[in-house]
Amino acid sequence: MPITTPNPRLATYFHVHLVSDSTGETLNAMSKAVCARFDDLLPIEHMYPLMRSQRQLDRVLGEVRSAPGMVIHTIVDRELRMALEAGCREVESPCIAALDPMTAALGRYLGAQLTTRIGVQHTLDTDYFNRIEALNYAIGHDDGQGGQDLESADVILVGVSRTSKTPTCIYLAHRGVRAANVPLVPGAEPPAKLLAATKPLIVGLLVSPDRLIQIRRNRLLSLNEGRESSYVDQEAVRQETIRARKLFEKNGWPVIDVTRRSVEETAAAVINLLNAQKGSARDGRV
Repeated sequence: MPITTPNPRLATYFHVHLVSDSTGETLNAMSKAVCARFDDLLPIEHMYPLMRSQRQLDRVLGEVRSAPGMVIHTIVDRELRMALEAGCREVESPCIAALDPMTAALGRYLGAQLTTRIGVQHTLDTDYFNRIEALNYAIGHDDGQGGQDLESADVILVGVSRTSKTPTCIYLAHRGVRAANVPLVPGAEPPAKLLAATKPLIVGLLVSPDRLIQIRRNRLLSLNEGRESSYVDQEAVRQETIRARKLFEKNGWPVIDVTRRSVEETAAAVINLLNAQKGSARDGRV
Protein backbone atom coordinates (compact mmCIF):
# COMPACT_ATOMS: atom_id res chain seq x y z
CA MET A 1 0.00 0.00 0.00
CA PRO A 2 1.60 3.29 -1.06
CA ILE A 3 2.35 5.84 1.63
CA THR A 4 0.48 9.07 1.08
CA THR A 5 1.62 12.35 2.52
CA PRO A 6 -1.03 14.75 3.74
CA ASN A 7 -1.55 17.90 1.75
CA PRO A 8 0.27 20.86 3.27
CA ARG A 9 -1.97 23.10 5.34
CA LEU A 10 -2.77 26.28 3.51
CA ALA A 11 -1.96 29.55 5.19
CA THR A 12 -4.88 31.35 6.80
CA TYR A 13 -5.33 34.97 5.79
CA PHE A 14 -7.16 37.35 8.08
CA HIS A 15 -7.76 41.08 8.31
CA VAL A 16 -6.30 43.14 11.13
CA HIS A 17 -7.17 46.83 11.45
CA LEU A 18 -4.58 48.95 13.27
CA VAL A 19 -6.07 52.23 14.51
CA SER A 20 -3.81 54.86 16.06
CA ASP A 21 -4.15 58.51 17.01
CA SER A 22 -0.39 58.85 16.44
CA THR A 23 1.99 57.47 13.80
CA GLY A 24 0.98 53.83 14.25
CA GLU A 25 4.58 52.62 14.57
CA THR A 26 3.95 51.02 17.95
CA LEU A 27 0.89 49.15 16.71
CA ASN A 28 2.63 48.00 13.56
CA ALA A 29 5.57 46.59 15.53
CA MET A 30 3.29 44.88 18.07
CA SER A 31 1.11 43.34 15.37
CA LYS A 32 4.07 41.92 13.49
CA ALA A 33 5.62 40.55 16.69
CA VAL A 34 2.42 38.80 17.78
CA CYS A 35 1.48 37.42 14.35
CA ALA A 36 4.98 36.01 13.95
CA ARG A 37 4.25 33.70 16.89
CA PHE A 38 1.71 31.76 14.83
CA ASP A 39 2.60 29.46 11.94
CA ASP A 40 0.61 29.60 8.72
CA LEU A 41 -1.22 32.80 9.67
CA LEU A 42 -0.83 35.74 7.29
CA PRO A 43 -2.38 39.05 8.35
CA ILE A 44 -3.74 41.52 5.82
CA GLU A 45 -2.95 44.76 7.62
CA HIS A 46 -5.04 47.92 7.34
CA MET A 47 -3.23 50.87 8.93
CA TYR A 48 -5.08 54.00 10.07
CA PRO A 49 -2.68 56.52 11.65
CA LEU A 50 -3.56 59.96 13.06
CA MET A 51 -7.20 59.05 13.79
CA ARG A 52 -8.36 62.02 15.88
CA SER A 53 -11.94 62.81 14.86
CA GLN A 54 -15.30 61.07 14.69
CA ARG A 55 -15.38 61.57 10.92
CA GLN A 56 -12.09 59.72 10.54
CA LEU A 57 -13.31 57.00 12.88
CA ASP A 58 -16.49 56.53 10.81
CA ARG A 59 -14.30 55.83 7.78
CA VAL A 60 -12.37 53.22 9.76
CA LEU A 61 -15.58 51.49 10.86
CA GLY A 62 -16.74 51.44 7.23
CA GLU A 63 -13.51 49.65 6.30
CA VAL A 64 -14.04 47.16 9.14
CA ARG A 65 -17.53 46.39 7.86
CA SER A 66 -16.14 45.80 4.35
CA ALA A 67 -13.30 43.58 5.59
CA PRO A 68 -14.28 42.08 8.98
CA GLY A 69 -11.38 41.22 11.23
CA MET A 70 -9.63 42.08 14.46
CA VAL A 71 -9.31 45.75 15.43
CA ILE A 72 -6.32 46.80 17.53
CA HIS A 73 -5.96 50.39 18.67
CA THR A 74 -4.00 52.85 20.77
CA ILE A 75 -6.65 55.57 20.93
CA VAL A 76 -6.20 57.83 23.97
CA ASP A 77 -9.30 60.06 23.70
CA ARG A 78 -12.02 58.47 25.83
CA GLU A 79 -14.96 59.40 23.57
CA LEU A 80 -13.26 58.14 20.43
CA ARG A 81 -12.33 54.91 22.19
CA MET A 82 -15.92 54.33 23.24
CA ALA A 83 -17.16 55.10 19.72
CA LEU A 84 -14.67 52.70 18.17
CA GLU A 85 -15.51 49.92 20.62
CA ALA A 86 -19.26 50.45 20.11
CA GLY A 87 -18.84 50.33 16.34
CA CYS A 88 -16.84 47.12 16.56
CA ARG A 89 -19.53 45.52 18.72
CA GLU A 90 -22.11 46.33 16.04
CA VAL A 91 -20.13 44.45 13.38
CA GLU A 92 -19.03 41.75 15.87
CA SER A 93 -15.33 42.44 15.41
CA PRO A 94 -13.06 42.01 18.42
CA CYS A 95 -11.53 45.32 19.54
CA ILE A 96 -8.36 45.39 21.61
CA ALA A 97 -6.68 48.36 23.29
CA ALA A 98 -3.10 47.23 22.76
CA LEU A 99 -1.35 49.19 25.50
CA ASP A 100 -3.98 48.96 28.24
CA PRO A 101 -2.64 45.91 30.14
CA MET A 102 0.88 47.31 30.39
CA THR A 103 -0.14 50.88 31.22
CA ALA A 104 -2.61 49.66 33.84
CA ALA A 105 0.02 47.45 35.49
CA LEU A 106 2.60 50.25 35.44
CA GLY A 107 0.08 52.73 36.82
CA ARG A 108 -0.74 50.39 39.72
CA TYR A 109 2.92 49.80 40.45
CA LEU A 110 3.88 53.48 40.39
CA GLY A 111 0.61 54.88 41.72
CA ALA A 112 0.69 57.33 38.81
CA GLN A 113 -2.02 58.84 36.63
CA LEU A 114 -2.09 58.20 32.88
CA THR A 115 -1.56 61.11 30.52
CA THR A 116 -4.22 61.89 27.93
CA ARG A 117 -1.78 63.64 25.59
CA ILE A 118 -1.55 62.10 22.12
CA GLY A 119 1.74 60.96 20.60
CA VAL A 120 3.84 61.83 23.64
CA GLN A 121 6.43 59.22 22.61
CA HIS A 122 7.13 61.29 19.49
CA THR A 123 7.79 64.65 21.17
CA LEU A 124 10.74 66.67 19.86
CA ASP A 125 12.93 66.12 22.90
CA THR A 126 16.68 65.64 23.25
CA ASP A 127 16.46 61.93 22.46
CA TYR A 128 14.64 62.70 19.22
CA PHE A 129 17.31 65.10 18.03
CA ASN A 130 20.02 62.65 19.10
CA ARG A 131 18.42 60.04 16.83
CA ILE A 132 18.35 62.47 13.92
CA GLU A 133 22.01 63.34 14.53
CA ALA A 134 22.89 59.64 14.72
CA LEU A 135 21.06 59.01 11.43
CA ASN A 136 22.94 61.84 9.70
CA TYR A 137 26.19 60.42 11.07
CA ALA A 138 25.42 56.90 9.81
CA ILE A 139 24.65 58.20 6.32
CA GLY A 140 27.78 60.35 6.26
CA HIS A 141 29.99 57.49 7.45
CA ASP A 142 28.59 54.68 5.34
CA ASP A 143 30.94 52.30 3.55
CA GLY A 144 34.11 54.03 4.69
CA GLN A 145 32.99 57.61 4.01
CA GLY A 146 33.95 60.34 6.46
CA GLY A 147 36.79 58.18 7.76
CA GLN A 148 38.55 61.17 9.29
CA ASP A 149 35.77 61.39 11.91
CA LEU A 150 35.60 57.74 13.04
CA GLU A 151 36.71 58.62 16.56
CA SER A 152 33.35 60.32 17.26
CA ALA A 153 31.38 57.13 16.55
CA ASP A 154 29.84 55.02 19.30
CA VAL A 155 30.45 51.89 17.26
CA ILE A 156 32.21 50.99 14.02
CA LEU A 157 31.07 47.91 12.11
CA VAL A 158 33.73 46.21 10.01
CA GLY A 159 33.24 43.44 7.48
CA VAL A 160 33.56 42.31 3.89
CA SER A 161 31.03 43.39 1.28
CA ARG A 162 27.38 42.39 1.86
CA THR A 163 27.51 41.64 5.58
CA SER A 164 24.56 43.97 6.40
CA LYS A 165 26.78 46.77 7.68
CA THR A 166 24.71 49.64 6.24
CA PRO A 167 21.20 48.54 7.32
CA THR A 168 22.51 47.66 10.77
CA CYS A 169 24.03 51.15 11.14
CA ILE A 170 20.77 52.77 10.05
CA TYR A 171 18.80 50.64 12.51
CA LEU A 172 21.23 51.55 15.31
CA ALA A 173 20.85 55.23 14.41
CA HIS A 174 17.12 54.97 15.07
CA ARG A 175 18.10 53.83 18.56
CA GLY A 176 20.32 56.89 18.98
CA VAL A 177 23.60 55.05 18.39
CA ARG A 178 26.21 56.82 16.22
CA ALA A 179 27.37 53.98 13.97
CA ALA A 180 29.89 54.02 11.14
CA ASN A 181 30.88 51.11 8.93
CA VAL A 182 34.12 50.30 7.15
CA PRO A 183 34.33 47.70 4.35
CA LEU A 184 37.23 45.27 4.04
CA VAL A 185 38.39 45.40 0.43
CA PRO A 186 40.25 42.39 -1.04
CA GLY A 187 43.90 43.22 -1.66
CA ALA A 188 43.78 46.44 0.38
CA GLU A 189 44.88 47.12 3.94
CA PRO A 190 42.30 48.32 6.48
CA PRO A 191 42.20 52.15 6.78
CA ALA A 192 44.74 53.57 9.21
CA LYS A 193 42.02 55.68 10.85
CA LEU A 194 40.14 52.50 11.71
CA LEU A 195 43.13 50.84 13.33
CA ALA A 196 43.96 54.04 15.24
CA ALA A 197 40.45 54.50 16.67
CA THR A 198 40.39 54.09 20.46
CA LYS A 199 37.05 55.52 21.68
CA PRO A 200 34.48 53.63 19.57
CA LEU A 201 33.54 50.01 20.03
CA ILE A 202 34.74 48.20 16.89
CA VAL A 203 32.74 45.10 15.95
CA GLY A 204 33.56 42.60 13.22
CA LEU A 205 30.71 41.11 11.19
CA LEU A 206 31.17 37.65 9.70
CA VAL A 207 29.00 35.50 7.47
CA SER A 208 29.52 31.98 6.15
CA PRO A 209 31.10 31.86 2.65
CA ASP A 210 28.15 29.93 1.17
CA ARG A 211 25.62 32.43 2.48
CA LEU A 212 27.82 35.33 1.36
CA ILE A 213 28.04 33.98 -2.18
CA GLN A 214 24.25 33.59 -2.29
CA ILE A 215 23.72 37.18 -1.13
CA ARG A 216 26.25 38.52 -3.62
CA ARG A 217 24.76 36.56 -6.52
CA ASN A 218 21.34 38.00 -5.71
CA ARG A 219 22.89 41.45 -5.63
CA LEU A 220 24.47 40.96 -9.06
CA LEU A 221 21.19 39.69 -10.48
CA SER A 222 19.40 42.79 -9.19
CA LEU A 223 21.96 44.85 -11.13
CA ASN A 224 21.51 42.70 -14.27
CA GLU A 225 25.13 41.65 -13.92
CA GLY A 226 25.56 37.96 -14.72
CA ARG A 227 29.32 37.71 -15.22
CA GLU A 228 31.30 35.49 -12.89
CA SER A 229 34.09 37.17 -10.90
CA SER A 230 36.11 36.81 -7.74
CA TYR A 231 33.22 38.60 -6.04
CA VAL A 232 31.29 35.32 -6.07
CA ASP A 233 34.14 32.83 -6.55
CA GLN A 234 33.98 30.24 -3.78
CA GLU A 235 37.69 30.13 -2.98
CA ALA A 236 38.10 33.91 -3.23
CA VAL A 237 35.16 34.49 -0.90
CA ARG A 238 36.50 31.90 1.54
CA GLN A 239 39.84 33.69 1.63
CA GLU A 240 38.09 37.02 2.20
CA THR A 241 36.28 35.55 5.18
CA ILE A 242 39.44 34.00 6.63
CA ARG A 243 41.33 37.29 6.24
CA ALA A 244 38.54 39.19 7.97
CA ARG A 245 38.46 36.74 10.87
CA LYS A 246 42.24 37.00 11.33
CA LEU A 247 42.01 40.80 11.38
CA PHE A 248 39.32 40.71 14.04
CA GLU A 249 41.29 38.25 16.19
CA LYS A 250 44.53 40.23 15.82
CA ASN A 251 42.90 43.42 17.08
CA GLY A 252 40.74 41.76 19.73
CA TRP A 253 37.51 43.06 18.23
CA PRO A 254 34.29 41.28 19.22
CA VAL A 255 32.70 39.35 16.37
CA ILE A 256 29.06 38.81 15.43
CA ASP A 257 28.16 36.03 13.01
CA VAL A 258 25.31 37.46 10.91
CA THR A 259 24.76 34.31 8.81
CA ARG A 260 21.38 33.56 10.38
CA ARG A 261 20.65 36.90 12.03
CA SER A 262 18.22 39.58 10.96
CA VAL A 263 19.35 43.20 10.98
CA GLU A 264 17.34 43.74 14.16
CA GLU A 265 19.07 40.81 15.89
CA THR A 266 22.50 42.04 14.81
CA ALA A 267 21.73 45.53 16.10
CA ALA A 268 20.51 44.09 19.41
CA ALA A 269 23.78 42.15 19.76
CA VAL A 270 25.75 45.35 19.07
CA ILE A 271 23.75 47.24 21.71
CA ASN A 272 24.47 44.47 24.22
CA LEU A 273 28.19 44.83 23.47
CA LEU A 274 27.93 48.61 23.92
CA ASN A 275 26.17 48.19 27.25
CA ALA A 276 28.83 45.71 28.39
CA GLN A 277 31.55 48.18 27.39
CA LYS A 278 29.87 50.99 29.34
CA GLY A 279 29.48 48.69 32.34
CA SER A 280 33.17 47.81 32.22
CA ALA A 281 34.08 51.49 32.02
CA ARG A 282 31.95 52.27 35.10
CA ASP A 283 33.62 49.44 37.01
CA GLY A 284 37.05 50.76 36.06
CA ARG A 285 38.01 47.67 34.06
CA VAL A 286 38.81 49.64 30.88
